[in-house]
Amino acid sequence: MTTTTAPASYRQPQRVTQARVIRAEWVKLRTQPSTLWALLTAVIMVVGFGIGYSLLREARPPHGAAAVSSFDAVSVSLAGVQLAQIAVGVLGVLLITSEYATGLIRTTLGAVPRRLPALWGKAAVLTTAILAVSVPGALAAFLAGQSILGRQHLAVSLGQPGVARAVIGSALYLAVAGLLGLALGTLLRSTAGAISALFGLLFAVQIVAGFLPGTWSQEVGKYLPATAGQAVTIAHPDPASSLTPWTGFGVFSLYAAVLLTIAALRMRRGDA
Repeated sequence: MTTTTAPASYRQPQRVTQARVIRAEWVKLRTQPSTLWALLTAVIMVVGFGIGYSLLREARPPHGAAAVSSFDAVSVSLAGVQLAQIAVGVLGVLLITSEYATGLIRTTLGAVPRRLPALWGKAAVLTTAILAVSVPGALAAFLAGQSILGRQHLAVSLGQPGVARAVIGSALYLAVAGLLGLALGTLLRSTAGAISALFGLLFAVQIVAGFLPGTWSQEVGKYLPATAGQAVTIAHPDPASSLTPWTGFGVFSLYAAVLLTIAALRMRRGDA
């Protein structure tokens, strides 16, 4: 009978490092069917909706000097980002809640007793995966949209002020939206509950803020998660209704950081 022995490097106990945890989390991420479908859906939403909306605006162009000057060609071609945030947010939720649902989380935490490196590993691979598809997706949506709008002489170039930042900012926005989903999934440990909370955070609070009286609606609204974050996706945001691009993105990132911190505290103190 032939016997096999483990390689020498595996005969001794292996030290748990953040790099090894990230590598393990990457294996889990790319072998989950939901990952492919969520990322593919996000790209289709960004590119497909951007092209569709550009075609619609080409068919119904603005009329008059004032309307043409206020026309935001960048936002038209990147309109699909607002839909794609749902796909990447749900992916972030499923990345952790699927392990709680199947019991795999016990294996994960058994292999990584300190717990938090597992969460940081998930955050790292999730951010990398979203950026890997959303950067080319946003660029493709922009180029296709401007090609369509150019037939009505409404297009802008990537080199114009704020345009490149809006394209890259769209990808960054989606990455943080995914981290929001991961944070809520870790905190609530329920797929349905975390997705509901994600929708509430990205959409419902803006609707509620719209009912505030007077200027309160705009003043409060600009600091809400989605409104603040989307400032970086707009080439020339309106200062009356939104923060400056990087300030808004910073506020959006702060929401994700706070929720991830709370989720990390629960993960460290709670049971599997």
